[in-house]
Amino acid sequence: MEGRTRKDHLAADSRTVYRGSTTTPREQSHTSSPSKYFSAESLLLLLCLTASLLILPVILPPLPPPPLAVLLLPIGILVLLMILAFMPTDVSKIACPCE
Repeated sequence: MEGRTRKDHLAADSRTVYRGSTTTPREQSHTSSPSKYFSAESLLLLLCLTASLLILPVILPPLPPPPLAVLLLPIGILVLLMILAFMPTDVSKIACPCE
């Protein structure tokens, strides 16, 4: 440590080790890659699902339409969610659950 000045020593200490490389947090934020978010297995699964969604509709024969009750189920769920979203709430109970 004889040849280094205090400024060089502080600059070296301010760097942090991220995944085996010495970079600063600012440098690390600019180097994001898909492997950071997905593992190899999940990426392979996503690719297989995408391929099946593209290929299976071409191979499979057309299906008859479902019954009316099955068609109304997503609409019912949507209506229920809209009602719940716009229901007034008691804000005092949400802000302080002390009682």
